[in-house]
Amino acid sequence: MKEKISVIVPVYRVQDVLGRCVDSILAQTYENIEIILVDDGSPDSCPALCDDYARRYSNILSVHKKNGGLTSAWKEGVRHASGELLGFVDSDDWIEADMYEWLAASMERHGADIAMAGLVFDYEDKSYPPRRETNRIERECYCGEELEELWPVLLNDGSFIGRTIQPSRVTKLFRRELVERNLQLWDERVSVGEDLQMVFAAVLDARCVCQIPDYYPYHYWYNQSSMTGQYDAKYLEKIKLLREKLEDISEKKGVYDFRPQIRNDFLSLAIMAVKNEIWRNRQDSFRQVLQNVRAMCQDGSVQEALYHHTMDRLGLSVKLYIFMMKHGLALPCWAVTKLFFSFYYGVTSHVQ
Repeated sequence: MKEKISVIVPVYRVQDVLGRCVDSILAQTYENIEIILVDDGSPDSCPALCDDYARRYSNILSVHKKNGGLTSAWKEGVRHASGELLGFVDSDDWIEADMYEWLAASMERHGADIAMAGLVFDYEDKSYPPRRETNRIERECYCGEELEELWPVLLNDGSFIGRTIQPSRVTKLFRRELVERNLQLWDERVSVGEDLQMVFAAVLDARCVCQIPDYYPYHYWYNQSSMTGQYDAKYLEKIKLLREKLEDISEKKGVYDFRPQIRNDFLSLAIMAVKNEIWRNRQDSFRQVLQNVRAMCQDGSVQEALYHHTMDRLGLSVKLYIFMMKHGLALPCWAVTKLFFSFYYGVTSHVQ
């Protein structure tokens, strides 16, 4: 019999779309699958929906816990899983029927510990065209010493957000022991980049990693709230925590010094944090937003990254933004950001 795949689904406030997600997993062509629905203290009808699925299908387990966030939910799912292989699907997304068939076959063919695919961003607003994202690695398989070829560019290849392995856990199939070995390293407080800390640690422990080129079976759902985005006043503090955890993983694994790449990744996210403050903060006055931007630019961690990053493949616009942030030029940052996003959303909203 084929190895069992346990698919873990964290569930929270998705009563209207949970069925689409679970039904897409039930429709998998891979025959030996169990589904772990982890109700993360959802206040809607999701707990009852999970229990109903468990009553109707012998391969579905419904687990209930107090609300603790995404990472705590999928970690709880791992503890209840019985499969030799682990997959993850978020409860507002869905997958193509052959996803785990393909991933498992690729894993078996290469003797891999992790098999990877790409994803499609599907937008609720149909005026936004679907967008694809996948890994930026050259070969189909990296085993043994070949994995070390990825270390110098794993988290940053010198470009803005230059991650060569797509960081989402949901596009991958993992050997169970690889996940269990790292559970204690995945900090449940991390809420920006939680998947990155997971995939980073797992890849460093893998003996072999493979990908399926040009294959996009995972559908990441962008609803209206996702598209417009919520303002997060604590975004900078959250990415500082992510940086700390990535550095901790790098130090504990000891296979390569990833600190320069982690700094580069942090700076990329810090630039996004400034843009988040400018574009999405509608609760503060214009003057206060500028003060917030100036304070973010002058933050010690941000300044250190601005002056010591090693990204050498940046476009002119990012270089300009880094220059403005270095010198605390809040007003030019505000103007450039407003201009860019006004143009971007104005154009993409008319693309059919």
